[in-house]
Amino acid sequence: MRTRFPEIAAVEAVNFSKERFVQKNWLSRTREPWKKRSKEDRGSLMVRSGRLKRSIRKIKVTPNSVTIGTDVPYARIHNEGGILNRTVNVRQHTRTRKGRAETVKMHRRKMNTKMPKRQFIGESAILLRRIERLMEKEIKKALR
Repeated sequence: MRTRFPEIAAVEAVNFSKERFVQKNWLSRTREPWKKRSKEDRGSLMVRSGRLKRSIRKIKVTPNSVTIGTDVPYARIHNEGGILNRTVNVRQHTRTRKGRAETVKMHRRKMNTKMPKRQFIGESAILLRRIERLMEKEIKKALR
């Protein structure tokens, strides 16, 4: 029975993290809604392909601790927020201005993009409370 507790906690932690994508908020002591996106025409927030949400899994389960995580390279910047300093390549293309076609030459541009914090993995008081309730249920079930 003792060995089942960490596994149950790990499953609950993974499910809690995946729920954040549906509810679009972070729950710790209070509810912290995610910042709205600037372009509303692009589907659900933080879910375009579903890769980030699907990648959340148990990393390490020991009798004393549970670690969940993801192997997606962009997960950290989404979870913690920050500034991305990137150089973008702009291809040659034609643009219409004032009714005339103009050719834009290929060039590079430095872009500093600010990513808002949209936390989905981390320590949460509400998650700990949920895990405690699950453990109490398991103990009561075992004592019957």
